[in-house]
Amino acid sequence: MEKAIISMEKVNKAFLPGIRVIDNLSFSVQKGEIIGILGPNGAGKTTTIRLLNGVLYPDAGRISVAGFDPVSAGDEVRKRCGVLTESAGLYEHMTARDNLLFFAELYGVAEPVRQAGRLLSEFGLAEAARKKVGTFSTGMKKRLGIAKALLHDPEILFLDEPTTGLDPEGSRALLNYIKELNREYRVTIFLATHLLKQVQDFGHRFLFIEQGRLLESGNFAELEGKYLREITLQVETGLAVSGDEFAGFPVIKKEPGYLWFRLESKNTVPLLLEKILAVAPVYSAVIAGRDLETIYFKIREEKR
Repeated sequence: MEKAIISMEKVNKAFLPGIRVIDNLSFSVQKGEIIGILGPNGAGKTTTIRLLNGVLYPDAGRISVAGFDPVSAGDEVRKRCGVLTESAGLYEHMTARDNLLFFAELYGVAEPVRQAGRLLSEFGLAEAARKKVGTFSTGMKKRLGIAKALLHDPEILFLDEPTTGLDPEGSRALLNYIKELNREYRVTIFLATHLLKQVQDFGHRFLFIEQGRLLESGNFAELEGKYLREITLQVETGLAVSGDEFAGFPVIKKEPGYLWFRLESKNTVPLLLEKILAVAPVYSAVIAGRDLETIYFKIREEKR
């Protein structure tokens, strides 16, 4: 297997004596993966990103990012990584163009004017290039923040709650661009969020953390198989079927025209639908609760 591009091994970090915000945390990320680090506010997501970028130093454990230790080679790590925090770290009294040129110089970008112009255009900010950032909407600032993070063509992109403050349309556009970056340029994406539904469809793997501890990790199929062993099927029949006809398939809820069943696995769905169709039409059948949010609460329930 290819060597991990990001790894943490038994990392601890405390801001107050005896109170760890990161507790024996270990995980690895392969090049080209989109990883969602998920958990409630205060779980340690932002602290993890700061440790990986050498902004904070661990009290114990080992960290490697793009082959470098962020403690002893923080500059090398930052050359290879882009970071978007909730605030984006922009200078509001400067124009969008001047912000990018300023940071391009810090990064040592070879052709700063060309790169700034390209990114402003890509993120739909070309017409606002000479406007002060303080006049921008939240969505425009987020787009400019991503452009800033990409100035030096990083191989790893760290995103900390990237859609905070965005409307649904802005969130979708930003997440689509993240997917495109990963697909076209194989940029490794490390995305911290408490909004589980946003990353479910495009994250390759997920790390669930709470109080700085890793509760569980895996891709969706692995997590689904491990924690959602039973399924709930909602069936719209169009008729007031009692449910008593379907022996062996427990009816857990009834409403006029609808039945809910608890099943052992997806494999039993065709047999159940066959039985229902023998006595009533079926207009829809939906497996409910098969999402990251449901998995998260199952993990918390079992791991606590």
